[in-house]
Amino acid sequence: MAIDEYVARGTTTDPGAVIAFARDQGVRIVDVRFTDLIGSWQHFSVPISELTEDLFRDGIGFDGSSIRGFQAIHESDLLLHPDPRTAFVDPVLEVPTLSLTCDVVDPITHGRYSRDPRYIAGKAEEHLRRSGVADTSYWGPECEFYIFNSIRFDQNLHEGYYHIDSIEGIWNSGQNGSPNLGYRPRLKEGYFPLPPTDKLQDLRSRITLALIAAGIDVEVHHHEVGTAGQTEIDMRYDTLVTMADKVQIFKYVVRNVCQQHGFVATFMPKPLFGDNGSGMHTHQSLWREGTPLFYDENGYARLSDLARWYIGGLLAHAPALLAFAAPTTNSYRRLVPGYEAPIKLAYSARNRSACIRIPTYSEKPEARRLEFRSPDPTCNPYLAFASMLMAGLDGIAHRIEPPAPVEADLYELQGPEAARVRDLPGSLGEVLDALAGDHDFLLRGDVFTPDVIDTWIAYKRSREVDPVRLRPHPYEFFLYSDA
Repeated sequence: MAIDEYVARGTTTDPGAVIAFARDQGVRIVDVRFTDLIGSWQHFSVPISELTEDLFRDGIGFDGSSIRGFQAIHESDLLLHPDPRTAFVDPVLEVPTLSLTCDVVDPITHGRYSRDPRYIAGKAEEHLRRSGVADTSYWGPECEFYIFNSIRFDQNLHEGYYHIDSIEGIWNSGQNGSPNLGYRPRLKEGYFPLPPTDKLQDLRSRITLALIAAGIDVEVHHHEVGTAGQTEIDMRYDTLVTMADKVQIFKYVVRNVCQQHGFVATFMPKPLFGDNGSGMHTHQSLWREGTPLFYDENGYARLSDLARWYIGGLLAHAPALLAFAAPTTNSYRRLVPGYEAPIKLAYSARNRSACIRIPTYSEKPEARRLEFRSPDPTCNPYLAFASMLMAGLDGIAHRIEPPAPVEADLYELQGPEAARVRDLPGSLGEVLDALAGDHDFLLRGDVFTPDVIDTWIAYKRSREVDPVRLRPHPYEFFLYSDA
């Protein structure tokens, strides 16, 4: 159960209401959670007796030097201040536990901590309001993921491997260790089959019910295109910081419900060679005083000038944006032709081969939005959403015109038509280079700071790009071991 079911919508959620809510729900433990710079949810717990108004006012300390992308050891002390609006009773833990998402605070200045991703996202929302363009942005990410029965991997001096298995995997069609009951999705044929081919219906329903119990509105769940358990569960759109909070809850609930039922979930963009990867297609729109700003009945795909310029900003800054929105080396195993992967810097109505699609399911003004298809769910949602918003606002501020929309399958274009459509960069190293050379739009309004961008680039290069680059790949032995 979430706090907004306990407190009437539209009223202030104060610490006293949260304390009363926790006691009424029989809570025994309070879990305080926050997000590190890279995007993982972190936590520690206190007994319910420690949940006082002083905790909300004074915060609770932790070692920031042990958190990725945060403090050095000589300046390690940081504080967590719980946000009372985020309270919910954890639906997956056995001991009744209240979850509180926290803001990170500097204990010396008592100001918000500059590398707290949630703070950066909040500054992006405030920058939007100050811009006068809009007062609200809405976000609807589609976090795809795979559900496997087993995932094993290792990497050391003398070996490196991974092994994935799934009851749904088409590679098990010939398995004979036990009665083989068949019904497995073929490669790229996992979209919408009924049980028994879809073997995860009940598991997805259990995940959905746990998400609802955590206060997340779910619109739909279904099997995705990939064999071996690719899945999508869509949340109802919400404002930027709130939606980023929900993405963190979403990933937590998915992982835990799967594990409780003997499965393992991964949000890795491309775990399987030869089948579709998992993206995080991100729907977004701007509103002012309750009016949608992306609609114009006379515009292309019923888009307003404002929406078109916003798209222009996303396309112009897309290589830099992907450093936050597709932030792993594995992201660029997904962003390749042939798997519905959006690698073409173009926009179009209904066209899933473009990196920006304009959904056309409804002609209502409030449904007019754009879908940026290149992000994936390994991103830190606070930084990804904030950077996309800043790129869109830069497009509006400078009236950046995107290239003309392309109605054809972008993968089938030939000659001059193909030459005029640029591709996204093909590696994490390239998008980090792009971010290093193109980030002024992120610094406006002090939303991102040079320190955050420098820390991000340095971390990604030293902890991800270089370690992957320096290690032999298993396929290299196939290619070169007899050279």
